[in-house]
Amino acid sequence: MAGEIVAKGIFKSFPDRRRRGGLPVIDGVDLRLEPGEIVALVGPSGCGKSTLLSVMAGFDTADRGTVQIDGERVDGPSRKRVLMPQSPSVFPWMSVARNLMLVQNGAPEAEKRRRTAEHIEMVGLTDFADAYPWQLSGGMRQRVELARALVVQPEVLFMDEPFGALDALTRMQVRTEVLRILLQNRLTTVLVTHDVEEALHFADRVVILSERPTRVVRVVPVPYPHPRPRPDVREKLAMLEDEILRELGIDRDEGRGPAHVAVGRATPVGV
Repeated sequence: MAGEIVAKGIFKSFPDRRRRGGLPVIDGVDLRLEPGEIVALVGPSGCGKSTLLSVMAGFDTADRGTVQIDGERVDGPSRKRVLMPQSPSVFPWMSVARNLMLVQNGAPEAEKRRRTAEHIEMVGLTDFADAYPWQLSGGMRQRVELARALVVQPEVLFMDEPFGALDALTRMQVRTEVLRILLQNRLTTVLVTHDVEEALHFADRVVILSERPTRVVRVVPVPYPHPRPRPDVREKLAMLEDEILRELGIDRDEGRGPAHVAVGRATPVGV
């Protein structure tokens, strides 16, 4: 199975005229993902999660360090790895089907049509293939984003807070469907999220990052099979959530956080 990711010694700074050497953002991150694994990155707002994700996906470059996927150095974007950004990326003036057709450059027309129909059905939008994104609900648009990401048959999927703009009920519904599809396709997935409960819903491991410049504070395995949460593991997941939140400086026992804390909103830091 393809999709092994190895990041070694990733350092990254942003230009800053006030600081010699720039503004440090990533401070020596090492990560390794096995093929088919789902890993969530959590940490304070502004700590560098999205920047790290972008470097791993090849859309940004590190000052030092390397990222390899299946032994091949990542030096730029590739159809083998797809990034789902925070903001919508589908074209509103194109139908759902046309959005999926567009990204399949180089494939024969019949093959593009077959894949498009297959992936629209996969995300449950067959009846909306000819609809435009602006005609769909937020949850449906997010499923279009996923279908467009998967139709190019990537080996790795990078997701940057893909559910952040959805209301709570829609978010729960969509992420359950997205997880089902990810598990079905056995895609190596890196998810950036501010929601610790969401991280535990998806991930095989949760990587806790520090404040900027970010480094890996701890990696927490989530040793419970999907689907989650089931009654027999709900209490154990809640204990893991408390453990991760305490690592991030939030103690729910002292009344400093709601039932499911969004870390970025609870602990704003820096940029």
